[in-house]
Amino acid sequence: MMSIVLPGEQVPARHVNLKLGPGLLQLSSETQQQAKTAPVIATRSGVLNHSANKSKWWVEGNSRRYVPAPQESVIGVVTGRSGEGWRVDIGSAHPASLDGLAFEGATKRNKPSLKVGSLLYARVSLAHKDMEPELECFDAQTHKADGFGELKDGFVLQCSLQMSRLLLDPKHFLLPLLGSRFPLEAAVGMNGKVWVSTKETKQTIAIVRCIEAVDPDGGGMDETSVKKFLSKLDI
Repeated sequence: MMSIVLPGEQVPARHVNLKLGPGLLQLSSETQQQAKTAPVIATRSGVLNHSANKSKWWVEGNSRRYVPAPQESVIGVVTGRSGEGWRVDIGSAHPASLDGLAFEGATKRNKPSLKVGSLLYARVSLAHKDMEPELECFDAQTHKADGFGELKDGFVLQCSLQMSRLLLDPKHFLLPLLGSRFPLEAAVGMNGKVWVSTKETKQTIAIVRCIEAVDPDGGGMDETSVKKFLSKLDI
């Protein structure tokens, strides 16, 4: 059942490994023991969502600006150097910082050679309302790249934040459907950016048009309609 929440409203988010996404805040407490049971409130209006095991909770709204949350994957553009690292535009209110050692196997003598304009697939490692978000390009548990890092070639498109979450759902039909028609590579950021790479330009155009058509902010097209749409294309 869909649950609508308003700012300040308490939500029943409880889990031993609780992770809060956009739109939720756990109130501070004096002790570590109290922190585990501290109430969680909504900071914006929208639809309350959670993962199947209820370890991840977030509020789905119609926000146009991305609000970083820890552990979320994002696609960003390098905008400049910052000491031993880089500043990256991920579409949030403030640019994110990326340390030069935040890559698999990186050392002080062996760091990636990124330039202004380089495209990155990264993970938010730190997000706080009073601090700039921090990124890293490896899996937090394995410290392997696991797909994170510089994205070369391909094409980046913008979609709604809600659409990016839909594409990251393994049960969503669109990417598997497109992958059954032609080979493709894709990286989806929670910040409403999607990177795709195909062998032919017309296939990339087909992906862009399908994502725009399925996006709830666009046509909201369903699977049957997308199949009919694809059958009319020369791909």
